[in-house]
Amino acid sequence: MVKFKTLVIGASINPERYAYKAIHLLVKHEIEVVPMAVKPGFVANLLIVSPLIVQIDIHTITLYISASKQESYYDFILKINPKRVLFNPGTENPKLAKLLNEKGILWENACTLVLLSTNQYKT
Repeated sequence: MVKFKTLVIGASINPERYAYKAIHLLVKHEIEVVPMAVKPGFVANLLIVSPLIVQIDIHTITLYISASKQESYYDFILKINPKRVLFNPGTENPKLAKLLNEKGILWENACTLVLLSTNQYKT
């Protein structure tokens, strides 16, 4: 069985933020979640980990930070070597997409909330 453990980069404790909503929906879909952000706290009863803390067995990285902020995560993301990276609306990044292509990592410009709501996340 494929595990879809997901690293959410740009997690938020603010209920108005899409990252917050995505984390709650991932948990509801029984997907293991690692929230990562600069600001500490808890979301969906999960501790938000600090940026660039080593992660293992990550299937999907879903991005909720702008392309300009992603640059400091390039090596980190490539080292994790996830099965896929999701660029949520507003996070699209051709430079990172090119690096992912070179390493054979699948990526999509897609909304995590939509993929979960339409049962396409685990496909």
